[in-house]
Amino acid sequence: MSDADDVLIGLDPEQRAVAEAVRGPVCVLAGAGTGKTRAITHRIAYAVRSGVADAQSILAVTFTTRAAGELRQRLRALGAPGVQARTFHAAALRQLTYFWPRVIGGSAPSIIESKLPILGEACRRLRLTPDRSELRDLAAEVEWAKVMQIGPEDYLASAGKHHRTPPLPAERVSRVYEAYEQIRRERHLVDFETILELTAAVMTEHQEVAAQIRQQYRYFVVDEYQDVNPLQKLLLDTWLGGRDDVCVVGDPNQTIYSFTGASPRYLTGFGVEHPDAAVIKLVRDYRSTPQVVDLANLVIAKGRSPHRLELVAQRPDGPKPVFDEYDDEPAEAAGVARAIRKLLDKGVPSREIAVLFRVNSQSESYEEALSKAEIPYILRGAERFFERPEVRQAVVLLRGAARAATGEPMASEVHVILGGVGLTPSPPGGGKAREKWESLKALADLAEDMAANGADLPAYVAELERRAAEQHAPPVEGVTLASLHAAKGLEWDAVFLVGVTDGMLPIIYAEGPEQIEEERRLLYVGITRAREHLSISWALARAPGGRKGRRQSRFLDGLTGRGSAPPRLTPSGRERRQVATPVSCRVCAKTLVNATEQKLGRCSACPADYDEGLLESLKSWRTATAKEAKVPPYVIFTDVTLQAIAERAPTTEQELLSIAGVGKVKLDRYGEAVLTLCRAA
Repeated sequence: MSDADDVLIGLDPEQRAVAEAVRGPVCVLAGAGTGKTRAITHRIAYAVRSGVADAQSILAVTFTTRAAGELRQRLRALGAPGVQARTFHAAALRQLTYFWPRVIGGSAPSIIESKLPILGEACRRLRLTPDRSELRDLAAEVEWAKVMQIGPEDYLASAGKHHRTPPLPAERVSRVYEAYEQIRRERHLVDFETILELTAAVMTEHQEVAAQIRQQYRYFVVDEYQDVNPLQKLLLDTWLGGRDDVCVVGDPNQTIYSFTGASPRYLTGFGVEHPDAAVIKLVRDYRSTPQVVDLANLVIAKGRSPHRLELVAQRPDGPKPVFDEYDDEPAEAAGVARAIRKLLDKGVPSREIAVLFRVNSQSESYEEALSKAEIPYILRGAERFFERPEVRQAVVLLRGAARAATGEPMASEVHVILGGVGLTPSPPGGGKAREKWESLKALADLAEDMAANGADLPAYVAELERRAAEQHAPPVEGVTLASLHAAKGLEWDAVFLVGVTDGMLPIIYAEGPEQIEEERRLLYVGITRAREHLSISWALARAPGGRKGRRQSRFLDGLTGRGSAPPRLTPSGRERRQVATPVSCRVCAKTLVNATEQKLGRCSACPADYDEGLLESLKSWRTATAKEAKVPPYVIFTDVTLQAIAERAPTTEQELLSIAGVGKVKLDRYGEAVLTLCRAA
């Protein structure tokens, strides 16, 4: 057996096929938990050790700094330390910075870390005053336009074509976008999208640059290919320059970022783009029990995608997934906390438990329930571990101690230093103090692990700095609270999927078959995060004593073992009902045909009679609710619907439901708050 063949030991037949397919084009369709990172790193190492490719000529591209760091770490362990593993942006920035003085001249532009300050200035120039939530939505919209290669002058037409729901009227977004780009150019700044765009442009316009880059990189691997957007695809094609030595890896079942411009068509259409490509499927799931895998397969099989992968479980049997229905959201949160306590009592570490939800605003009730149960938790997607003040302070002190070299045992010295900034033998009760303690405890645990393997303090500090650069935080004790989007790429022993109702999953503003299918894939991603224990729950009402009008997600129909769900009113059914029942003006009794007049319940020429204070209260409530849910205000209720509510001032659920634009789902979510305002008025 050759030295290269050692790399193939322990791979299953499909993973080995990937590793041995050392020349492109290659497409790897890799299901959740099937060992895709193992397969592609072994492929790279096998190519290097067999002499097919030189390590310095390989560029492995992925989407996050942490994923790139993991690739480099695995490749070092496999004997291929010289391979470049970077994000799209890091690879492009490195090339752009290197060639800038030669082909453009002068200093390279500075990088915009956040679009919000410049967008805020752009809005002030246009005399617009969006709040911070609207600014974040504007930033997302500008990013979408840029990755789709849509300029400010084309945004208005493109937003309608792509069925976008911008945070401001599309014409205003176009003007803000134009002002943002003007400020950016005036100040010699580049954002992350411009970095990719400029790198591709420099290679296209300067053939000597393209030749040098293509001479350097001859062998490409792209991970998470289902998440590639048009701008990234443009850069990849520019790097390749007509060559086809590329291996792409992805899972069509995990396409959940199309709202950002990502498109799975590059993955699913790879065989069309490269007719001679080798297409290899990884379907052996080593992560989850057969019970979890079966449920994931059933959920995705009910969808419309022709490209889905059916997983085959490799682990022994485990417990069946649990489906729980609760009367209200506080009861659901309390029930989840009790179930977590039982798992902790059975020995499941808190860091191996996660509570996943559709939107971040759902986390509050679980934070409260876990705090009451004295269960530590961490909120993923908040502050990065190495950016926390206590961690930054600890690293500075540890770095100084490493230079002093006292000769004390490393683990003991780390404990003394961390004790000076708040690490105590036992944890505090909860809240911020507990979060700080957990961060310091994670640093101490890492020190003990490394000390057991003979590492000294300088090696420990070097490891911390490597992890900080790669955003690879040590495991922190605590139950993870995270959105389904933030959970992608992670896994836990036990997963609780909460709030799985129609209107939340799929989310109420998902419109059309494609958006609904993306919501289905989001549930699939949540299910496949669980190794062994999986619980799915929902609440029939928002608050105790509220109307129990919710129902489990349609994606669970036929899977929960519960009675038949109440029939849903389809959009076409709703349209038929509106046509069949003429609407008359409540002032002059004339039949209304205009949609806006039907919603208001009166002719536009007839006088309106409403409490202006109530309308303002409704608008203020809508703004606050939209900000919390991180959606545009009109997703909650349109201006016309709010005016209709103010004019009719309903005091009962039936009166509110009779207003066009207030369906059963919105009645359940917002009815109590709206009726409270109306009754007060």
